[in-house]
Amino acid sequence: MLVTCAGIMVADTIVTDLPRVCRPSEVLFAPRGISLHIGGHAANVSIDLIKLGLKRNEVSTVGTVGKDPYGEFIESILAEYGISTHIKKVDEAGTAKSVILVVKGEDRRVYHDVGANYFLNPDYVKAVLREERPLIFYVGATGLLGKFDEKLHEILKEAKAQKCLTFVDPVTPYQHGWEHLREALKLVDVFHCNDFEASDMTGITDFRDALRTISKEGAKLAIVSIGEKGLVATANKTVFEMPAFKVPVVDPTGAGDAFCAGTIHALVEKMTDKLPYISKLSTDNIVDILLHGEAAGAACVTGVGTTTSVSAQKVNELMLQQGPTIRKRALRNMVVSE
Repeated sequence: MLVTCAGIMVADTIVTDLPRVCRPSEVLFAPRGISLHIGGHAANVSIDLIKLGLKRNEVSTVGTVGKDPYGEFIESILAEYGISTHIKKVDEAGTAKSVILVVKGEDRRVYHDVGANYFLNPDYVKAVLREERPLIFYVGATGLLGKFDEKLHEILKEAKAQKCLTFVDPVTPYQHGWEHLREALKLVDVFHCNDFEASDMTGITDFRDALRTISKEGAKLAIVSIGEKGLVATANKTVFEMPAFKVPVVDPTGAGDAFCAGTIHALVEKMTDKLPYISKLSTDNIVDILLHGEAAGAACVTGVGTTTSVSAQKVNELMLQQGPTIRKRALRNMVVSE
């Protein structure tokens, strides 16, 4: 297996292009309708990887759903893409669900039910890792995963025993703090979060300083996304600042997951002799990897839904149209520390 994705799976109900949020007792009509989409980091990243060009037998996903129609919906979508699935159905809760409202010109508003994701079994994930021994092990939305979060260090240790490159993309924790990441960061090769999460996790207001702290605590390639302003990242004693691609934004849902998928897809292509070591990557390699991640995230936001608009064709078009300019700016902004 090339990539094994573990983490949350969600049924997203999405309403976009709203003129505003409803007042109490008011009925507001949805200009683009109301649609149900597959969501959640593990599901989104695995689907995006297929849409970006990985083969069906190269991607798997591990997660938990409830014994309900939403769980069946998620399983059916993953099956359509030919993704190898390791999905447990639990009695403790229903499938996780989100209601996402997007007012035109504003960021999304998300109402989330953690649901079955809270019961992802860490021992089950470790067993999948031993069976598949993937090149890259991706963990999406640690913070919402109950006992999995408590055992994150052990799970990443198992991944390292299987010689995996580890990629962690957390969210603001549910019913606990960020302590589960402190010890785990030493075992993380690639770490991605947004600027709010970076500040919340470290207690440092300036996201650049927060990024440095995350790097010092162990992450080999640490990335902080800053929305329409692009990203900052650090690896191999080098700090990168990269502006964002400019695209019309329809729905920002899933952009971070698409970024992770684009980054993973590029990592697979850049790894020398399939050796999962960030230290083996040149500066040009890292810029290219971040660029592909940003292009995938930009493609995502041009349509409704978490994975709908992600494709290799769109990413390649963006790379041809805007990639050279963004790459030049990233190299110009790069700072190498002694």
